[in-house]
Amino acid sequence: MTEYSRQLIDQWSEALLRSSGYERSGFAAGFDTNRPAPPDVLVDLLCLEAQVERPRLVVDLGSGTGLSTRPWIDRADEVVGVEASPEMREQAEAATAAGNVRFVQAYAQATGLPDGSSDIVTCSQALHWMEPEPTLAEAARILRPGGVFAAYDYDWPPIVHWEIEAAFEEMLRRLRVGRRPDGERMRYAKEEHLERIKSSGHFRYAREIVLHSRERGGAERVVGMALSLGPLTVALQNGTEEELGLAALRETAQRVLGDREVDIYLGYRVRLGVK
Repeated sequence: MTEYSRQLIDQWSEALLRSSGYERSGFAAGFDTNRPAPPDVLVDLLCLEAQVERPRLVVDLGSGTGLSTRPWIDRADEVVGVEASPEMREQAEAATAAGNVRFVQAYAQATGLPDGSSDIVTCSQALHWMEPEPTLAEAARILRPGGVFAAYDYDWPPIVHWEIEAAFEEMLRRLRVGRRPDGERMRYAKEEHLERIKSSGHFRYAREIVLHSRERGGAERVVGMALSLGPLTVALQNGTEEELGLAALRETAQRVLGDREVDIYLGYRVRLGVK
């Protein structure tokens, strides 16, 4: 990659980050409270695919508030979260006390980590925000031979009750999911992650794995999940909760669940490549 190309990618990444809504006051804390953490089985299967019982180093690209970083605390010797947003990284550091975890402020395509140093590189709910070609090249550079890169995303809405799911879907429709918070279409759809990994030329094998997580929560958690969406945060600056469907979701969740806590499921799609 030329220096000019790198500068263009950094400029695009910075503009996208500024439009995300992640820097707004209280957003990072709400994100960390309400977003789901990866299930233990995801850690298990990535170790299996990498053929390692305890990774020496796991690198989490786009680590956000550390939700996708912390599950590795007891499973790896060292964990590095790479996050470009200062607000999200600060929340991650405040919420993470483990001595084998550190967070660096950097873009995913320029981690600054040594060649072949990591066993596993993850990217949770974030690859669609990144320029894929340099990001995949960077992941492959820092992976050892046989190491695994995994981009994984969970499906919205959460699975809790059909009426709540329908209201959540209507809110997403009004937000025009698949677009950036500023209304422009996202350049890289999640559905195309696997093909990009395959066609990158950096991985000898690639596949998709489907699994699920289960958490507990009530009406407040469901609404909190909605408010953890950057596009909704940005849209609420100019639109009302009624116009965006959030008021209907809030009412439906409260009516259906009342004060109860219930199981909340999320489906995960894991697209991985073996170097």
